[in-house]
Amino acid sequence: MAVSGFEGFEKRLELNFSHDDPAIGIGFRQLDFQSLEKVLHAVQCTVVSALGNQYFDSYVLSESSLFVYPTKIIIKTCGTTQLLKSIPPLLHHAASMDLNICACRYTRGNFIFPEEQPYPHTSFEEEIVYLEENLPENLCCRKASVMPSKLSSHSWHVFSACDQSKMVLHKSPYDDQLYTLEVCMTGLDKVLARKFFRCPNSGKTGDSVGKEMSESSRVCDINPNALICEFAFDTCGYSMNGIDGDRYSTIHVTPEDGFSYASFECVASIYDDIVEVLNKAVQVFRPATVSVATTCTNREVWMLVAKAIEPLGMKLRSCTMDDISAVGSIVFQVFTSR
Repeated sequence: MAVSGFEGFEKRLELNFSHDDPAIGIGFRQLDFQSLEKVLHAVQCTVVSALGNQYFDSYVLSESSLFVYPTKIIIKTCGTTQLLKSIPPLLHHAASMDLNICACRYTRGNFIFPEEQPYPHTSFEEEIVYLEENLPENLCCRKASVMPSKLSSHSWHVFSACDQSKMVLHKSPYDDQLYTLEVCMTGLDKVLARKFFRCPNSGKTGDSVGKEMSESSRVCDINPNALICEFAFDTCGYSMNGIDGDRYSTIHVTPEDGFSYASFECVASIYDDIVEVLNKAVQVFRPATVSVATTCTNREVWMLVAKAIEPLGMKLRSCTMDDISAVGSIVFQVFTSR
């Protein structure tokens, strides 16, 4: 492994809001782009591409992705970004729109280069302190946990906080049908990883090269129904956001040998064929190790993960489960090549 390199493992923050008026309209989507840029400046990243529909707006960032719904923000950043510093300005903007925060969830894997992380991400303990100090008191149901695996290099860090009274009030039966998959892949197949390197001096834009990478790697086949917004970074690296109705998917690739990494995240329904989708996503990279964190209310969903990954010559090494208020269960599974 290289002494130092780009940190592929992302930090992910999800904030949910409520409003006294059910006819809230576009909610958080009314935040102007300049204000959004200032929030991202605090995190140390910028917007490189964007796409939206009638349900939400998606932004490809210089370090990963941002999704803005009327009452929900999901921001996921890699490298040495300071993701948690987005919380104070986002809460400030929410208050100006009469939006009340009712839940927060922060997740991440193990950093490859933890010593490179800045405040407040130098340790999970430091992240917890920062979250505790910057979230309002009404989010009184709080929990922090580290979900281990049999591989010391792979564990899943989770912090959740919620106002259960507001979550129950604003929850719909549709919410129980949805679940989130967060997939982290390391040791990418070297031949497949080469697809995410740019030809020098081609004169092409990051958007056009990103489209070529989506096609050559078959990322575009993972969900053919999705509208895709992609970007290829200088020298190497790739990010993609997919929009399919009110659901998103996202992929980020750090292809350098020695610390190669790719992530795939999506929101799916219990009625979707997630086995096919997950199988396609992992096949794009053929990694040596895959970890999957499934956040769901239906405990049977996580059983489908092994059905998707084990036929690719991988073996389930460990499985850990934890209950999180307001979102149900998180199941963390780690697979390695046989």
